[in-house]
Amino acid sequence: MNKDIGNKIKKLRNKRKLTLKDLSGGTNLSIGFLSQLERGLTSIATDSLAKIADFLDVELSYFFMKPKTSKKAVLRSYEKEVFNICTSGCIQYNLSNNLKNKEMIPRLIEILPNNTDENIQTYIHEGEEFIYVLEGTLTLFLNDEQYELYPGDSIHYSSTTTHNWANYTNKMVKLVVVATPNIFKEEN
Repeated sequence: MNKDIGNKIKKLRNKRKLTLKDLSGGTNLSIGFLSQLERGLTSIATDSLAKIADFLDVELSYFFMKPKTSKKAVLRSYEKEVFNICTSGCIQYNLSNNLKNKEMIPRLIEILPNNTDENIQTYIHEGEEFIYVLEGTLTLFLNDEQYELYPGDSIHYSSTTTHNWANYTNKMVKLVVVATPNIFKEEN
């Protein structure tokens, strides 16, 4: 398991063109420790892994869960599985049978109702995102603007734009998100 976690950290770090020094500076973990971790030579405490997840802009569960792969072209509605549960109250379902050779990640996301007093932190990352709202009212933060998106509304934006979303209603919000880059893609 340590080797799997280390490989995922190294892959994300390299994909974001970060050095071990960059990762060390952003997490206050030593370069030597991070190097050993990436090679599977040491274990890591959950709180330290959470620092790495925050710095690399992934949920902590990314290091433990990954979408299953199938050779079937069609993914039936009853076959979709949860592959991530966000700390911010969202459930992500993978909408693809095979992500390892694809550029995009298609997901169905359900966002639980949220406290309107909560401070939403926006973030950036490489790639782009397309959102289509299926149900409920999604509050989207994009740059310094706030938008309310309703069922049937969509938006397509560069992920290098500061962004985040929330559900400020008392009902579930469901949306389809298609994003790049695919963090599960295997390089040839």
